[in-house]
Parts: sequence; structure tokens; C-alpha cells
Amino acid sequence: MGKPTGFLDYKRKEQPNRPVCERVRDWNDIKLPVLPEKDTLQNQAARCMDCSIPFCHSGVLLNNTLSGCPLHNLMPEFNDFLCQGLEAFAYARLNKTNNFPEFTSHVCPAPCEGACSAGLVAEPVTIKNIEQYLSEYAFANELVKPVKPLRRSGRRVAVVGSGPAGLACADELNKAGHAVVVYEKSDRPGGLLMYGIPNMKLDKFLVTRRIGILEASGIQFCLNSEVGSSISAEMLCKEFDAVVLCTGSTTPRDLDLPGRSLSGIHFAKEYLEAATKAFLNSQPLEHESLSAKGKDVVVLGGGDTGTDCVATAIRQGCRSIRQIEIMPCLPGSRQQNNPWPEFPRLFKTDYGQGEAIEMFGTDPRSYCLSTKEFIGSKNTVEGLRICRIEWKNINCLMTPCEIPKTEETIPAQLVLLALGFTGTAQKVFEEFKLDKTRQNNIQANEKDFSTNVKGVFAAGDSRRGQSLVVWAIAEGRGAAKAVCRYLKG
Repeated sequence: MGKPTGFLDYKRKEQPNRPVCERVRDWNDIKLPVLPEKDTLQNQAARCMDCSIPFCHSGVLLNNTLSGCPLHNLMPEFNDFLCQGLEAFAYARLNKTNNFPEFTSHVCPAPCEGACSAGLVAEPVTIKNIEQYLSEYAFANELVKPVKPLRRSGRRVAVVGSGPAGLACADELNKAGHAVVVYEKSDRPGGLLMYGIPNMKLDKFLVTRRIGILEASGIQFCLNSEVGSSISAEMLCKEFDAVVLCTGSTTPRDLDLPGRSLSGIHFAKEYLEAATKAFLNSQPLEHESLSAKGKDVVVLGGGDTGTDCVATAIRQGCRSIRQIEIMPCLPGSRQQNNPWPEFPRLFKTDYGQGEAIEMFGTDPRSYCLSTKEFIGSKNTVEGLRICRIEWKNINCLMTPCEIPKTEETIPAQLVLLALGFTGTAQKVFEEFKLDKTRQNNIQANEKDFSTNVKGVFAAGDSRRGQSLVVWAIAEGRGAAKAVCRYLKG
């Protein structure tokens, strides 16, 4: 431990965001472009308590909530190195368990900080900021280099999907000496890192920079290659010694309500992908119905995706923005049923809601509301009919019940469904003849990631369902180890 009294001597200090009035005019990173000074980060690292039993890197489920990092990042160790001014050693220790800290430091909700022991007595250590600093330090000082194995195994592995799970799996397999080909259905590699997260939250330069490192390491990327369309399971199983499916959970949850077929109602995934493509191609949106400019926008659903939709709509110039959630508002402090070191289920104002508050003067979120009908004319949505609900315990099951005489109609010319995902694309099951779980995910052994088809493995959201980027990277790493064992016989 760098300084035994660090958590008492220094207060938590996070990297600030750019002013709202400035950042909503562009699609650049919401964070200030300059990282905190080295002395500031050293002091923040000194707050790490060397707490004997560091829950921050436990990565376990407690009461169905995540506690600590599933990648088992060694936070006390790299914090200690940084506190001593040994950034290169700190990055090496971080990179030992995390293939892509430049991604996790931007988009991970930091379950490590939720389980930080310092959070019991004060504020947790700024682990995400430290990860970002170490990552950028490593790139700036050419510590991140292509990894070219001294000897190749002669085995070939296909990885389907280039999201965080696929990239982590490919990286580890390449380090083991196998020849790796990554197939991606989109026109750019990166999966959700490229098209599922807006540029202001995860700069696409970070993604392309990492892809360049992986390509220089010998990993081959084949774009516009979708299973069941341009590539087949038969071809993959014939030409490769093993196949790893990292296709993600890509089937969005829909709302089967009257008026659902009206124009102007889109899945959040479709909306965010279109906005990012337009930004990267420096072109206007392909379809005008996907633009929020001058429209009343309603986002159905909370979570990170809902926040990203709010922020994107503001940058497109929406007239108003409202976010509707069926669940109750979270509490402002930990409740008895959510003790440390569980992931804290707390009310927070994320970057998108913060922008909406400053731009429109009010929080866009409304809770305990249910949508009953989409209203429109000339085949175009014009509003929603909603009602208030209360949650009641009926037969030991919490059930939403409509409150009488609470119906109202709100205007909306663009409705975005940010309701999560319901599993893997059906094409994948049909092509590989895979068994599936009740949640519509690929049935794969949790220990060796193997499916019912010999030589075919599954990892990431396609196996465990919609989850965090850190879980996806951990799954990709685990699947790579399983493939290596399989190839060794």
C-alpha cells in the first residue's frame, strides 16, 4: 500500500466532464480531453486501503447482484504501483487480467467501485479514472504493442462476432499461437463497441486503435460476414479446427401494443447504430424517421441504452425529451436489502439525463408509468397513451397494476424502445443446430463454454444473456482457454 492513511488524507476526485452547453454541440468525448495530473492520480491511487480482503476484484454474485470485477482485476496492486510512480508496472498488472482497459474505463458501470472497502467509510477509489490514465499512458509511451507468438500451433479458429467477447477471445487465442479469423456482420469491427455505444461515450478512435493492434498481431477480420447469409456453419466447421460464437444478445425486446406498426417507432439499437454510422461517415441519416431534430422524443426504458438515446436525441436537436420507466425510482442511499459489497442499486443522474436537465430544465425520467397504446395518423406516430401503475405483491410475485383514472396522452413523433434484449438471433441456432436455453441464449457449458456441437463454443451475451462489457471480456478469455484445452486433446 502506497500510503496507509491515503483514504483519510485525500478526498475522491473524479475526472470532470466537459460543460453541457459545449459538449451537446458535438459528438466528441464528454470527458475533458486532458487527464488529471500525475500527482492527482497518485493521490487517488493512495486512497486504496490494502484492505486484506479486497472485494473489488472478487467478481461474484451476491443476492443476484454483482460484487466486484468479473475480470478479477488486481486493483490494490496496480494502485500501489501508480502511487509509487511506477506507471509501466501498474499498466502491466492491469493488462494481466484486462485485455482492453481503454474500453472498460469508459463504459463499465464499475462494480469494482461499488465493492471498494473505502466506500464503507467515505467514497470509493476512482478505479475507472485510474484505468483510463494507465491505458492512455501505455499507448502514449508505446507499451501497447502487437503480440506475435514465437511459434504458431498450426490450428485455425474462427471467432464469430467482434464485440468485446469476440475481441478478447481472439486476442487470447492469438497469444496462444493459433491462427484466428474474426467474422463480423457489420461494415466495421467492434460490435456493440462500435455501433451500440455513441461516440461521446466511447470514442471510436479507441476502438479502431485497438483493432489496429490486433490486426498487427496477426488476427484477420472479415467484415460484412453474417452467419446464415454470407457465411455458413458448414463452411466454418469444415475450414476451422474450432468455432467460437460471440454473436451477442441481439434480439431487441418489443412491445406488442396497438399502433406498434406506426412509422417513427424504432428499437434503440437501430437508432444508435444509424446515428453512429452517420457520424463516422460524415453524412446525414439514411432515414429521416431516425432523426430527432425538431421532434418530441419519448424513450421507453431506462438503463445505459436509454441514457444513450437521450443524449443522442439532444445532439440531433430534439424539441423535447422524455424517458419513461415502468419500474419505481431507485433510492438515494443503500437499503437493508442491498448491503455492501453488493453492486449499489442507487438513483443516479447519468450524462444524458444531466444534459436534459440543463437543456430543458427538468429531469426527463418518469417512473411507474406503463404504455397502453401508440397513437398516430397517416401511419405516423404522434403520441402515446400511458397510465400510472403501482407494484403489488400478488401470489408472491411483484406485479404492475394500473391505477384507475390516471391515463394521459403525451406527444411523440419519435419513440425509442430501450427495453433490453431477449436473446441470440434465430439464424445462429438454425445454422449450427444449437440447443438453446429458456432465455433464448446458446446452451453452453459454463465450465468449458462448449455447445452441443463438437468443436463449437459460445461466449459473451450470446451465452449468458445481456450483460456488462467486463462480463463479455471475461467470457471471451474463458472461452479461449477452453478452446486451447480442446485443441490440445
